[in-house]
Amino acid sequence: MTAQEVRLCGLLLQEHFGDVVEKVGTHLIRSGVLTLRALAHETKLPLDLVKKSLCVLMQHGMCAFGAGRRGPAGPVEYQIICERILHMLRYPRYIYTAKSLYGDTGELIVEEILQRGQMTMSSTVKTVADRLTHNMPEGQSMDYSEVVSAFSRLVETHFLQRCPPLASAESSSSGEVNTPLPAVTKHTEPEDHPECYKLPYINLTGQGKRRRSSEDGEAEQRAAKKAKTDNSERGDEGIYWQVNFQRFHLHFRDQAIINAVSCKLDQTSGEIVRTMLRMSEVTTSAHAAFTQALSANEIFRALPSSYNIARPILDQYLTLLVDDPMEFVGKTGDSGGGMYVVNLHRALANLARATLESVVQERFGSRSARIFRLLLRKRHLEQKQVEDFAMVPAKEAKDMLYTLLSENLVQLQEIPKTPDYAPSRTFYLYTVNQLPTARLLLQRCYKTVGNLIERRLYETKENKRLLEKSQRIEAILASLQATGAEAEQLTEVEEMITAPERQQLESLRHHINKLDSSENQVDETIFLLESYINSTQAPR
Repeated sequence: MTAQEVRLCGLLLQEHFGDVVEKVGTHLIRSGVLTLRALAHETKLPLDLVKKSLCVLMQHGMCAFGAGRRGPAGPVEYQIICERILHMLRYPRYIYTAKSLYGDTGELIVEEILQRGQMTMSSTVKTVADRLTHNMPEGQSMDYSEVVSAFSRLVETHFLQRCPPLASAESSSSGEVNTPLPAVTKHTEPEDHPECYKLPYINLTGQGKRRRSSEDGEAEQRAAKKAKTDNSERGDEGIYWQVNFQRFHLHFRDQAIINAVSCKLDQTSGEIVRTMLRMSEVTTSAHAAFTQALSANEIFRALPSSYNIARPILDQYLTLLVDDPMEFVGKTGDSGGGMYVVNLHRALANLARATLESVVQERFGSRSARIFRLLLRKRHLEQKQVEDFAMVPAKEAKDMLYTLLSENLVQLQEIPKTPDYAPSRTFYLYTVNQLPTARLLLQRCYKTVGNLIERRLYETKENKRLLEKSQRIEAILASLQATGAEAEQLTEVEEMITAPERQQLESLRHHINKLDSSENQVDETIFLLESYINSTQAPR
């Protein structure tokens, strides 16, 4: 765990859960594995607050627990899962993907589960139906069966999965945590559970209820109390569901490959690759280097009829994809008109390479990017060869190479002719090692995202009073509109914010939107680099 990752994890925990959880989580990241008593002693926080912080982290799958060094008879030890904390950076992308695939209902289901970490199916369906009903015109309501259908589709496509069952031996070995929360244990993965994607039968019929604005606070309390009494009657008590982040990441990876193929060749090639990925998305394992082999006949039958691609045209496109230097698609046999696979690891390597080239071009200019691409292609070159191949004057090439070398984007390798390493009898070769360079750039991306979050928090804190005033006025306006107030009353309330304040508010929102957009763009780069690095570590 690098310093930039620790800093980013702390900022994400602080933004989502507050200062106490951030302090507990950051201390666990730095310390590794700790018992409850040791954690409370070292953080100097009350034991009750530490318990609640750990419950929050475990509820969101960000903390694992298990038997400690003394075995089952000893105290339970806790360990943070940094990868799950960093996933919070991608929450808007998960929600947007669910919306684009399954509409508003799918969006709200994923949003509710992300907000609460883990939820039962019946509780999710009821909450989402109520929210959708509240946003519908008067007289309309959302039926529970429609939300159940969207939830089922998310489970069938593995975007949602059951939480792994608790290991009773570990949870009962210590009485330090009294509240039994569903949590991720140290050695259990959801896919290890045979009923990971099995939907329970729930006894839930009816429609969502509209919530009145004047009763919001009381309604939430009553709903919480009623949920505790009614949960046992719905048939899915104890069965909690969570978001399958890995499945979303596979979807993001597939979309990146499709977009790359569409930009490199054309839209039809991208749609052929999309069809191949869709056919093998459930049968291909997460760390596989290739998709399942598909015959040309199978691909032709699976293509949507709206594309209107004839079989000879499909064969030409497949040949074009196989012969392309990017090697996104490979041919493994000739049966069934030819067997084809998508080379996932090669595709990720090419996407990471394009990202590195883009970063060099944006920071150091097109000539430096030309030298960088040349070194990636030729592997090892002397300075004179770089000048000749890149067609750059000697002085400029020397300056650019030294700049890239100082930024650790280019490495210098010494090959001596004699053991004394005399400069006159030594070859100095410039090279680019893609994997270490990708790791370096990944750390810089973590730093950039941390800076963006800090800036956004600072802007919000500096204008806290103005934002609170704006929210109060918006709430008053919404309440008046719901009760059918006259236009004069609404205008009078709107004028409570002066013209300079409104201008300052617009400027603030514009800056925060730009920071949010920048965070999302940097996160796309982080995802590509992380996927590439993980693919190099996966077993071949």
